[in-house]
Amino acid sequence: MSTLPTHERDRLATEQATKHARIVEILDAHRSDALLLTSTAALTWYLGGSRVHISLAGAPIAAALVHRDGTEIGLFINESARLCSEELGETDGVSVHVLPWHGSLNDVAAWYPAAGAWNVLSEEQVGAELRAARASLLPVEVDRYRALCRDAAAALTDVLSEVTEETTEMELAAELGRRIIAFGADPVVLLVSGAYRAEHRHPLPTNAPIGRRAMAVVCARRHGLIANVTRWVTFGELLPGEADLDARILDVEADIFAQLVPGATMDRVLPAIQASYPSHGFADDEWTLHHQGGAAGYNGRDPRLEPGVTDAIVNQQAFAWNPSGADPASGLVAKVEDTVLLTFGDDGSAAVEVLSVDPRWPSVEVAGRQRPAVLRR
Repeated sequence: MSTLPTHERDRLATEQATKHARIVEILDAHRSDALLLTSTAALTWYLGGSRVHISLAGAPIAAALVHRDGTEIGLFINESARLCSEELGETDGVSVHVLPWHGSLNDVAAWYPAAGAWNVLSEEQVGAELRAARASLLPVEVDRYRALCRDAAAALTDVLSEVTEETTEMELAAELGRRIIAFGADPVVLLVSGAYRAEHRHPLPTNAPIGRRAMAVVCARRHGLIANVTRWVTFGELLPGEADLDARILDVEADIFAQLVPGATMDRVLPAIQASYPSHGFADDEWTLHHQGGAAGYNGRDPRLEPGVTDAIVNQQAFAWNPSGADPASGLVAKVEDTVLLTFGDDGSAAVEVLSVDPRWPSVEVAGRQRPAVLRR
């Protein structure tokens, strides 16, 4: 018996029904009988944020066969009790099928014989359509995302307000990981670069002290959604050109936000990024030195922006852009990253809401929007 309030049960029922209907549209378009969901992103989205992993680096321990009349969930026997009681209990319209621990989730006919005569789609066959199905977030998902992003931003404020120049990158990452786990999320990515490793755009932490300037990156997952946040801290006086570099990368980000309008597609954004870097004093090829981010949600990027990606940009879609740029003369690097929500108005307007906000963090106004400044200690 559920202990959730009636209004919360109704929200969850609406979420499940809406997502099932979106899958059925894919089935109809392909004249197929069912779609087998096997990835963490697809499963957590469809099952309302259920945790379907054991290892953060491993494959899911469940599969969902979605057909027009409902959903069949395949679970390994050593995982079924936990998932049924702790993860799937509030997910309506699903039937559970228990497999041996050595069974195959992909051998659907073995655990759901009726599917043996069906035309079953794989995720690989409908990857773009699945991304489109989960792109526009439902109100219950937006509520979850706001809460997660606030928690992630607060963790960065707490930790970076306490570190010293002698704190090592590993120590900083460990404290971030502790706080992320404490608020019920998975630390799927933790990056730290101190002053001695600024040139690395994806800096896995080391035992080096962070020194006078450090970057910390958090990707935290809860209810399947992933918050992506980057923050910087400096100690003492700024170096010549440092403030200007940080300001210019925020200008590049503002140019990206300006591309998020009704009717736009991802392939419209990339040329704007390519033009933005040199217009703000960076090298022409700066965009080639690190990925620029993209849509966010149940994958770290869903999808990541790159040449050839043409996904539509839609209402109530989340994004996490991460432009970064270097000053070759000083060796300094600047980067900005937050998780944001795009909302379209009935009048054709577009609003970008920054989800990963902590009011304690210093900010600066850029193009009418408050953006994170570097924390000065």
